Amino acid sequence: MTRRSPQEALERLLTRQRELAHIGQARSLMAWDLQTMIPPEGVPARARAVATLAAYGHRMLTDPETDADVAVLEEAARDGRLSGPPARMAVVLRREIDRLRKIPEDRYRRFAELTANGEAVWRRARAEDRFADFAPLLEEIVGLLREFVERWGYRGHPYNALLDVYEPGLTVARLDFLFARLEEGLTSLLARIERSGKEIPDAFRGGPFPRAAQEAFLREVLEAIGFSFARGRLDTSAHPFTMGIHPTDVRLTTRYAEDDLAYALYSAVHEGGHAIYEQNLPEELEPYVLMSAASLGVHESQSRFAENVLARSAPFWEYFAPRLVAHFPSLAGRTPEEFFRAANRVARSFIRTEADEVTYNLHVLLRYRLEKDLIAGTLAVRELPEAWRAEMRKLLGIEPPTDREGVLQDVHWSHGMVGYFPSYTLGNVYAAELLEALLRDVPDLWERVRVGDFAPILSWLRERVHTQGNLYDPPELLERATGKAPGPEALLRYLEAKMAEVYGL
Repeated sequence: MTRRSPQEALERLLTRQRELAHIGQARSLMAWDLQTMIPPEGVPARARAVATLAAYGHRMLTDPETDADVAVLEEAARDGRLSGPPARMAVVLRREIDRLRKIPEDRYRRFAELTANGEAVWRRARAEDRFADFAPLLEEIVGLLREFVERWGYRGHPYNALLDVYEPGLTVARLDFLFARLEEGLTSLLARIERSGKEIPDAFRGGPFPRAAQEAFLREVLEAIGFSFARGRLDTSAHPFTMGIHPTDVRLTTRYAEDDLAYALYSAVHEGGHAIYEQNLPEELEPYVLMSAASLGVHESQSRFAENVLARSAPFWEYFAPRLVAHFPSLAGRTPEEFFRAANRVARSFIRTEADEVTYNLHVLLRYRLEKDLIAGTLAVRELPEAWRAEMRKLLGIEPPTDREGVLQDVHWSHGMVGYFPSYTLGNVYAAELLEALLRDVPDLWERVRVGDFAPILSWLRERVHTQGNLYDPPELLERATGKAPGPEALLRYLEAKMAEVYGL
């Protein structure tokens, strides 16, 4: 048998990856359509098509020839004959191959079809406030995920296997430590805010605010902060999301309320952060499967930075308040200060996507606890509504009156995304670390934002995050970007400072 050379193995892998990348683009476009445009009766047929492409990708990645070529690259990297993107490619592919080859193709195909059908089922159940209509599908999804976890194997808690899919190396032990520190700091901050007795009017409410005018303002904001409409588009969906088909084709969605400008604005800016990341991924790394985010936590850091750090800042509103009033003359007389304070109002609430920065991570903690129990088998799917209410009482002291405002509010489980929710809190943690490093490098940052100069932010994030693609795992990427390992203290410092300004603490 002729021994494979690293160069020959690399060329074969690059050829396969180009084909897999094209399959990935097709699947992404089909997924976008499932969430935005498809007629209701088209969903089952589309789900079968998605499953066929998923199975084909599974077959290509688990082909013994692919495995053998990756092994050649791994050996060459170990003895110093291979470095850079090809060596990193071997690491990334090995993780994916080792997961996929432990899952039979028919089970993988079933999961892909089930989750492609999932959003339509969730959407109907949510509209009718009937968790019982969603439960059978979710039971099968959770059952398959528990099966996958057992096939993959894990150390410690079984939930670790799912965390590793979204954030390589993340464990329950690390998250328990992180959430314990955040829960302590955030509940203390929330109590002090409530004791202040300060009531902040919601400057974003009123209306009616026509959807066309809202969209025009959103487009102005998105373009200003770095989103290119030549390489992307803005649409609507039941749950806002971003689909990066390719850096030249990135699609984001939002949803509108004619009596609340913040409803569409902050969803769009959040998704805009994701989309700007996708548009700036390094196309030269596509053949090496590295034209992707380092992790979903890093991806969320970009959305949370745009939504919270930037778009809830006082300088942002000093620049955009007059422009908002130009679109909505009925707001004349409302000041930048009023919009800034309204954007940072703190209140216990039911809906995660509408939560303020202080309580938001408590919403994530609720989901984290429930997901751990689901995967451990100590919580049944049909027990979720009551478990949700109990955790919300414990963490926020309130109870949702309906499942639509409780367990049915998020789309993620219908897509099989169990293990994803902690990425939002990691995103907040990473965003705060990135802000501190950015301010060290660009000390006049807020003065520039105040006059509408957002270029320093985009330039800095492009260099340190976006164009790095998946060259590094999250801890190394963040340490390279900020000079230190990420932790919860930067986020707590950021929130303490902002709430002191808003509430006079």
